[in-house]
Amino acid sequence: MILSGSPHIRSNASVTKIMLDVIIALVPACIAGVYFFGPGTLTTIALCIASAVGCEAAIQYFTKRDIAIKDLSAVLTGLLLALNLPPNVPWYLPVFGAAFAIIIVKQCFGGLGHNFMNPALGGRAFLMISWPVAMTAFLVPNGGIDAISTATPLAALTNSSVEVATIGDLFFGNVAGCIGETSAFALLIGGAYLLIKRIISFRIPGAYLGTVAVFACLTALAAPGATGSSVLETVLFHLLSGGVMLGAFFMATDYVTSPMNRNAQIVFGVGCGVVTMVIRLWGGYPEGVSFSILFMNLFAPLLDRAFKRKVFGEVRSVEEQ
Repeated sequence: MILSGSPHIRSNASVTKIMLDVIIALVPACIAGVYFFGPGTLTTIALCIASAVGCEAAIQYFTKRDIAIKDLSAVLTGLLLALNLPPNVPWYLPVFGAAFAIIIVKQCFGGLGHNFMNPALGGRAFLMISWPVAMTAFLVPNGGIDAISTATPLAALTNSSVEVATIGDLFFGNVAGCIGETSAFALLIGGAYLLIKRIISFRIPGAYLGTVAVFACLTALAAPGATGSSVLETVLFHLLSGGVMLGAFFMATDYVTSPMNRNAQIVFGVGCGVVTMVIRLWGGYPEGVSFSILFMNLFAPLLDRAFKRKVFGEVRSVEEQ
């Protein structure tokens, strides 16, 4: 009999394989972004990825650490950041955003596995604070060279003079928004891929989407003259618009910045949903996904501690007996 040290449960999974699976799951969203906003979006995606990988290699080189860009974590960070940007941003925004995400949010805290918040969302928040006008200028889909700026569906909801997008347009992605967040259909394909491959579980996405749906339902029911169809339309609108799908499946489920305990993951997802809807309905900014996930990232360690499971075979204390 051969006795080895822990861990005794092993898997063929590796950081590189997991990152590659998430990148593959994001391909449909990338294709949708290129289809609706034109091939120019590929420049933004390429700039984000190249800047993220370059910054990671540079800081690891100058700090005399092994250059680990082959694990694809920097590629994924750059890709997620690109999908969270408007399709017409100036070239320097992807560069500075990726640099902030990698150098400040990730590497300054120890690199992969040590960052306290999602690097891509940290980069997006930095760009939102630094260049708010450029980060809130969105294009009409399929506008070609003469594309003009327009309001996103969530922004249009608060402006009676702007026509609100239909549920069908929201589902397929024919609306203004960030490169990778408009097509719920493409994101659901990617999310299903991650669930089938068991890269993520349904606890966080399910709790997140369920909370948004319940919150939207209660809000719609409280409105004067509410009907069954209007309530359903409101729920679908909030689920399909903005970055809810992208955030629920691809960013709230980040291994490093989300809880490990199962019950804590559910609470984490509920918290993301509540904060998202509070910002959407009563905040000064029409979208709240990014800030809700960043906010809940801060509570992930506390949630793991609060819902800490007993070790198998642990004896109950006298007070508990």
